[in-house]
Amino acid sequence: MYKRINYIRKTIQLGKPIERNDKPAERWKTMFLVALGQKKMFKNLIPALLHLVIYVSFVIINLEVLEFIIDGIAGTHRIFAPFLAGFYSIAMNFFELLAMGVLISCVIFLVRRNITKVPRLSMIELKGWPKLDANLILVIEIVLMMAILTMNASDQILAYRGVGGYIPLGGLWISGSIHGLFEGLEASTLVLIERFAWWFHIIGILGFAIYVTYSKHLHIFLAFPNTWYSNLEPKGKIANMETVTHEVKMMLGLTNDQPSPEAAEVGRFGAKDINDLSRINLMNAFSCTECGRCTAECPANLTGKKLSPRKIMMDTRDRAEEVSNNLFAGKKGLDDGKSLLGDYITQEEINACTNCNACVEACPVNIDPLAIIIELRRYTAMEESGSPAQWNAMFQNIETSFAPWKFPPTDRFNWASDLNKEKK
Repeated sequence: MYKRINYIRKTIQLGKPIERNDKPAERWKTMFLVALGQKKMFKNLIPALLHLVIYVSFVIINLEVLEFIIDGIAGTHRIFAPFLAGFYSIAMNFFELLAMGVLISCVIFLVRRNITKVPRLSMIELKGWPKLDANLILVIEIVLMMAILTMNASDQILAYRGVGGYIPLGGLWISGSIHGLFEGLEASTLVLIERFAWWFHIIGILGFAIYVTYSKHLHIFLAFPNTWYSNLEPKGKIANMETVTHEVKMMLGLTNDQPSPEAAEVGRFGAKDINDLSRINLMNAFSCTECGRCTAECPANLTGKKLSPRKIMMDTRDRAEEVSNNLFAGKKGLDDGKSLLGDYITQEEINACTNCNACVEACPVNIDPLAIIIELRRYTAMEESGSPAQWNAMFQNIETSFAPWKFPPTDRFNWASDLNKEKK
């Protein structure tokens, strides 16, 4: 797990450093509401409630894992039970209620993905591993919850029979309802089932912790730094390139200052590959939940164009991992004959974007696909002069006439003159 975390950290560091620690109070608030409180999930109530059940259960049930680990190391069984007395039974009933909630929620999510086929969960970019990953994680969670209930059921039957080391808890409602499956078994068989379920659950939890770092469910952890580093500027405000801003100011006589070292060393306008993006852009890519809410809200995608903001994030992550894998293997990293723009993301995709920020608004963990699209467009326009002909005509008009339309600035207020004539 340490190796995997280190790998992700180094891969994110392939991007350019960016300072975004201003307004700490607002950042703490954003992280608390969006990452912990899942505020943006509740635009669609039913999936939000099901997701909340899984999330809360994931956090709380893992408190029981602490007891598992202590019992495993110390050779005890339900070490907290004597200290918590009657409250222990209440806690166990609550844990089982959460486990059942997770089980039901995961079954519903499996149905949504594979039977009812919600459109945003059935798009082409989810073919192969992304679809398998989503289904696999749901099945794993179901099996782990079943292991808890099986362990508790067999454990309590053994306790009621007076088998040494097993503690009666005064009745567990949910696992108690499946006692009939085990009542006729011998004590030795029940011990085997209880021990197997115990080991299966603890090994499953620890294995799951490693698996998450390879899965889209990495957002469970990355959602917190990702929301902390959110862009707090008003949506629609595009960050100007410092080197270009400084050059324009010098041309207008607004400054005589020398550009900062970072601006002076710019070797490329915009982004062609992942090293041209910021570290926050790459962290966004690793934080992507692949839920497709961004794509479902994208007006370009809704009108049949190839742009999918989710695919933009997935492609960015895939390219970052490819470069990182090459570097770790001692091969050429960025010099492998490929690039993010062209080999992963096409000009047709980025040109379809309307810059409306619908994807940014829809993302439940404040990912910003538009920031990457803008950087790719900048490279296309400023380095390759590869923008569509209509765009180039507009750029030229802005440069020469200070407006998208081809008429001289002196004629800009002719319409007002016509109004004055009508009044006379």
